[in-house]
Amino acid sequence: MKEKIYFSRDEMFEMNRDLLLERGVTIEDVAAIAFRQQSKYNPNICMKTCIESVEKILSYRDIFHIVQLSVEIDRLCEEGKLRSPMQEIIRADLGMFGIDEIFGLNIAAMYGVIGQTNFGDIDVNKPGIVKELNDHGKGTNERCHTFLDDVVGALAAAASTRVAQITSEETAKKDPHYEPIKFDL
Repeated sequence: MKEKIYFSRDEMFEMNRDLLLERGVTIEDVAAIAFRQQSKYNPNICMKTCIESVEKILSYRDIFHIVQLSVEIDRLCEEGKLRSPMQEIIRADLGMFGIDEIFGLNIAAMYGVIGQTNFGDIDVNKPGIVKELNDHGKGTNERCHTFLDDVVGALAAAASTRVAQITSEETAKKDPHYEPIKFDL
């Protein structure tokens, strides 16, 4: 029987959520970073919108592939199943490696330059669960989070940017001259 390779958005969301939970990351952990980042600019945002944004992002096909591949690479490294020198480079989370950041930037790029800027902020400052993953996933520790910490940071950056876009759209619709356009599909 042929293995399943196509999944619905609901299935991809559930698989991503469950895999993140296996690695100690909740949707609320990711949403908290998005909330923290956006609340600096908009004190009226709510955590519910941040959670909904993370959930939606986790259902996208490209995000599904990146999350699944990232965790698989980290897992293989934990098991010592990568060849040298990649085993040692990924295990050490070598600063000059950068491929993990490329995965994060790819996620953030789905939300344009602002998404990438938000990812840069999170990658440098390592708030919340990103710091925990980074600190507990290096060197001789049992876990490896070389890819996961950047992916989680990028998910938070994308959610943060999505929240900003929702807020901007709501503000635009309050304009007295706003007239909705009906698009034919």
